[in-house]
Amino acid sequence: MGQEEESLKDILGALHQSVAAGEPVALATVVDVQGASPAQVGFKLLVWPDGRILGNIGGGALAQQVREEALAALREGRSRLLHRALRESGPDATGSLCGGEVTVFVEVYQPAPVLLIVGGGNIGRPLAEMARLVGMNAQVVDVQPERATLLQIHPDAITSQTYVVLITESHESDERALRQVLDTAAAYIGMIGSRRKVAAVLDHLRADGVPEERLAQVRAPIGLDLGGRSPAEIALAILAEIVQVRYGGSGQPRSLGMSGREQA
Repeated sequence: MGQEEESLKDILGALHQSVAAGEPVALATVVDVQGASPAQVGFKLLVWPDGRILGNIGGGALAQQVREEALAALREGRSRLLHRALRESGPDATGSLCGGEVTVFVEVYQPAPVLLIVGGGNIGRPLAEMARLVGMNAQVVDVQPERATLLQIHPDAITSQTYVVLITESHESDERALRQVLDTAAAYIGMIGSRRKVAAVLDHLRADGVPEERLAQVRAPIGLDLGGRSPAEIALAILAEIVQVRYGGSGQPRSLGMSGREQA
């Protein structure tokens, strides 16, 4: 028999609660079984980033390996298909003696990454629009309520899925905001400004004892060098750098070094 109906309801209910709360979670489901195996098609295991689990996928080494793969998938933010052979040795072996083979789909559920834009002016507005187009949850902090979705920064709400952009109308307010976000778990912190103004802000923080490794995390001046000068073009350059950081891209043209045939 498959997982008990009540157990399945618990798993799906917990999945729904985590997704509704914006909590990352991975659902591992057995999608194919060949030969002898304690796992059955449809068995499910819910895995949270802190290692908590709910459900049953067959127990033993198989369950432990699926849990580890689910945790890795959560760290990478990508779903994956796993194959495991219930044998002592060989490719994908689990070390068990059943002799069967199991395929498991690990589906990652993650909240949309947050783009926290501090400054809702000429650059902030198009940046928020572009961010929403690429699936980010754009939040704008500004002292002017009509330009804001938030009236102040909440450092405790900044997570490893938060990308922070500091583009207020003065380097003094950028510096105040930077002091608020620098010790958070933000995946990205970028600050606008000329090289001279950026250096002045970082020198202020350095004089106050902020470690160099913290300052090195700040992307400033912000954005990739795309050459554009209009507010929308600057916003595009900022978002391009964020996408690069998010996915680990090189930022180089994909055509670089390719032959005409390869490009085709």
